[in-house]
Amino acid sequence: MRAVILEKFNEALEQTDKEKTYTDIKDDQVLLETELDSLGFAILVALLEEELDIDPFQIMDEPVYPRTFGEFVAIYERANG
Repeated sequence: MRAVILEKFNEALEQTDKEKTYTDIKDDQVLLETELDSLGFAILVALLEEELDIDPFQIMDEPVYPRTFGEFVAIYERANG
């Protein structure tokens, strides 16, 4: 799951014309400190929904914006069962 998310993370960066890519990213990496902006985040979620056939943000009772990459991965892992 983590590898797929990282792949799509980099794809979202590329689609928003960002220069940076990540070969690895730490769980405590703050998402706002990456080049992923709100458009990139939306693209990332759409790419992951296409790849994994899940959008955990649509099924949440209370919306949560993950602060770190690890929190983001955990949301998808929980939604995937």
